Amino acid sequence: MKNGWRTKTLEDACQFSNGLWKGEKPPFVNVGVIRNTNFTKEGTLDDSDIAYLDVEAKKLENRRLQFGDIILEKSGGGPKQPVGRVALFDKEDGDFSFSNFTAALRVLDPHELDFRFLHKFLYWTYLSGVTEGMQTHSTGIRNLNGDAYKAIKITFPPLPEQRRIVGILDEAFEGIATAKANAEKNLQNARTIFESHLQSLLLSKKWKQKTLGDVCDRVEYGSSAKSKKEGKIPVLRMGNIQDGKLDWEKLVYSDDKVEIEKYRLKHNDVLFNRTNSPELVGKTAIYKSEMPAIFAGYLIRIHRKEDLLDADYLNYFLNSEMALRYGKTVTISSVNQANINGAKLKGYPIQVPPISEQRTIVKKLDLLATETQRLASLYQRKIAALDELKKSLLHQAFTGQL
Repeated sequence: MKNGWRTKTLEDACQFSNGLWKGEKPPFVNVGVIRNTNFTKEGTLDDSDIAYLDVEAKKLENRRLQFGDIILEKSGGGPKQPVGRVALFDKEDGDFSFSNFTAALRVLDPHELDFRFLHKFLYWTYLSGVTEGMQTHSTGIRNLNGDAYKAIKITFPPLPEQRRIVGILDEAFEGIATAKANAEKNLQNARTIFESHLQSLLLSKKWKQKTLGDVCDRVEYGSSAKSKKEGKIPVLRMGNIQDGKLDWEKLVYSDDKVEIEKYRLKHNDVLFNRTNSPELVGKTAIYKSEMPAIFAGYLIRIHRKEDLLDADYLNYFLNSEMALRYGKTVTISSVNQANINGAKLKGYPIQVPPISEQRTIVKKLDLLATETQRLASLYQRKIAALDELKKSLLHQAFTGQL
């Protein structure tokens, strides 16, 4: 580390304040309350849906946000999102506070530590996974260990150097954000082109429209028997259906001979996810004899009339936007769950060209899907490289190398 750099714990460098409960004692004041939903992945504040609440005026006294405060997410998160995100409060007008799931950090000596430098450091701390080791779990909610967080050490140079570093990072991040937005747009465009071509092939007016029930013998619900962590044969569940294919990770198993005999999958069986969250219900995959397996009760096996309906054609159709849109019109919803039963599935409208034409369409779609996946992988690698570049720049900044 270069000469002139100093080190302090966050507790010594900042004032920490806990978030605001609504309260019940008058007088009340209406303020904007920053919540977890207002944090972005980039460490900034999304103010598009700030909640305005009537809160106790007395409680607001020590919890009113000031320009330059840093809001810390201390509770919430989820299995794939650790808490510890930060957002810089950069508003100069209006009354704002922060929820009880968050905390606020305020630099104690602005002549010693620039709040923008501190914000970038805390953002880097989160991206580096430091806060992930400070998590506790309670009823599915992650909580940040406050004492461990306050003990984090920040090393910083003199104030002019802090501001120079922040300027370099801001300029670099702006360029990275532009490049990332372009890559994400190209990724979306590749997927849109595939979907557009898919619809043009599947919706030709040359072919007669039927229902799925017209070209299937029956639909069959999967096994309702309890699965095990180990066993003779895998039991495919809704989580194993990903992007029209079967994902063979996170398997459960069965040893039940009766269940295995009844629900054993055959080559080209098409599996429809009948129950899931509203955005995932209806996703479909095709079994290609990857390994012996049976299927669980939240899935439906579609028994096609094989001389009328090609399995891959059906799989492309059920994963298309038009089929997913139709599914939303027949979905039965409950709390956080959506269901499309077998009877509704058989009512799906589907264009049915001759079986030879279906197979020609599948060959065209396979070629396009391969090219789309190639482009998607390219853009995803570019996005990942840009994220790594940002981490690298932050690492250089806070180890005196920038």
